[in-house]
Amino acid sequence: MAPRSDSAEAIVLNFVNEQNRPLNSQNVADSLQKFNLKKTAIQKALDTLADSGKISFKEYGKQKIYLARQDQFDIPNSEELNHMKEENAKLQKQLEDQNRAISEVEGEIKSLQSNLTLEQIREKEAKLRNEVKEMEEKLAKLRGGVTLVRPEERKAIEKVYSEQISHWRKRKRIFKDLWDAITENSPKDLKEFKVLYCVAQRGSSCIWPCTKFALTAVLFLQEELGIEYDEDVGVSLQSFSDLSQHSKKRTRGQ
Repeated sequence: MAPRSDSAEAIVLNFVNEQNRPLNSQNVADSLQKFNLKKTAIQKALDTLADSGKISFKEYGKQKIYLARQDQFDIPNSEELNHMKEENAKLQKQLEDQNRAISEVEGEIKSLQSNLTLEQIREKEAKLRNEVKEMEEKLAKLRGGVTLVRPEERKAIEKVYSEQISHWRKRKRIFKDLWDAITENSPKDLKEFKVLYCVAQRGSSCIWPCTKFALTAVLFLQEELGIEYDEDVGVSLQSFSDLSQHSKKRTRGQ
């Protein structure tokens, strides 16, 4: 008589047949915890199934190993095994094709998600049209000879610019006088100083040791004080002054 489907024996028998591998009572108890079966109940069910011949078992000392009866399974012959291998290969190929197709679809989805939506495109188009309209209006004013900067505003800006150039020239002269006093025996020209320092760094014998020391001291002082020349930052007082003079000449010409 077969055990009831909800009994401990039925649950253990189904598990042992599904696993179809050697098991001890602890293996079965760990795997069937979801059924709230205690280890003693599982051990009793295993022993009952073994005694009734529904499962096989072997004793190894005090340990019992249980196994599903192999005569209940249909064992395929070599031809059936070859057919199963072929089917398995076909299924593997189908799986690879499906995974490849899934990857392509996921790539297309990511590409579409990175693109702008129709609403976003319309908003961007409207914004660009407004910018183009504003630029065209400015261009029309320039072509029509409209004065965008009033003469009084231009005069005020030129005055501020001229004052700043004067401050620049004055501070540059003050620094030069002060620096010349500090570096009395050193080259006054920046390019000459840098050339001499590079020669000294290479260990040239044509530079006196005292001169090398002086050059090194001057360079150290420059670095400590954070001194930067106009040439170091790519600007020229003369070019800015020329710009101011050019602006004044153009104003008089108008």
